[in-house]
Amino acid sequence: MLDPAQENQLLDAPPRIVRSPIPVMSGYFVNAAEKRPFIAAIFDNTAADYDRMERILGLGNGPRYRGQALERAGLGPGMHVIDVATGTGLVACEAVRITGAGELVVGVDPSIGMLKNAKVPPGVRLLEGSAEVLPCADGEFDFLSMGYALRHISDLSVAFAEFHRVVKPGARICILEITPPASRIGRLLLKTYMYWLVPAFGRLAGMSADTAKLWRYYWDTIDACAAPEHVIATLQASGFTDVRRQVSHRIFSEYQAVKPA
Repeated sequence: MLDPAQENQLLDAPPRIVRSPIPVMSGYFVNAAEKRPFIAAIFDNTAADYDRMERILGLGNGPRYRGQALERAGLGPGMHVIDVATGTGLVACEAVRITGAGELVVGVDPSIGMLKNAKVPPGVRLLEGSAEVLPCADGEFDFLSMGYALRHISDLSVAFAEFHRVVKPGARICILEITPPASRIGRLLLKTYMYWLVPAFGRLAGMSADTAKLWRYYWDTIDACAAPEHVIATLQASGFTDVRRQVSHRIFSEYQAVKPA
């Protein structure tokens, strides 16, 4: 795995475009056609447990980190934001706090179950839609965010083209994702936590078997996802500039980019 300085040097290299970040996931789906319904079903079935599980996974620090990441990427008061794959609205809530008004934030997600369980401030618009087909006008937003959903996209090049379409010239984007540590020990510790401990805590708390399966799926997708340098190259190929990756706590990747003015 490349370190952030090496990844940023890829800005001058020929882009290697990633289409499916995870083309096959044994035990879950075997191709892109099966991936979409699998994702929709597992998120619909676990939506009621999602926020509690996220608090377990993030040890209660998720909101603070999300807000800091958005601010590092350039989100500020008064900006019009689209939060792609908004889920239950965890990133959208931080966007409202920073921008100052719920009316400035739009959340989009393909899971009806997640949208029904979203707990967002008044004024936030929640729309059904996917990263590949956003239900929004051209050049509508000053800022685009996506939290921990890059692995679930069927086609990164199509999704990033949509991101480019819906934001204004000069707009910024921030994609949050979890990337496995470079060391074997770090990777093993993260796998043990996400694949075994978090689902076990969930079952002890009375959550469903599907919820345990979701968090095991989370680890499997994190472990198999396209490498950061390929994500960077695909953002470049989609027309974004100033593409970079910032890493926090060794596992949290923040992909930042700008649509040229």
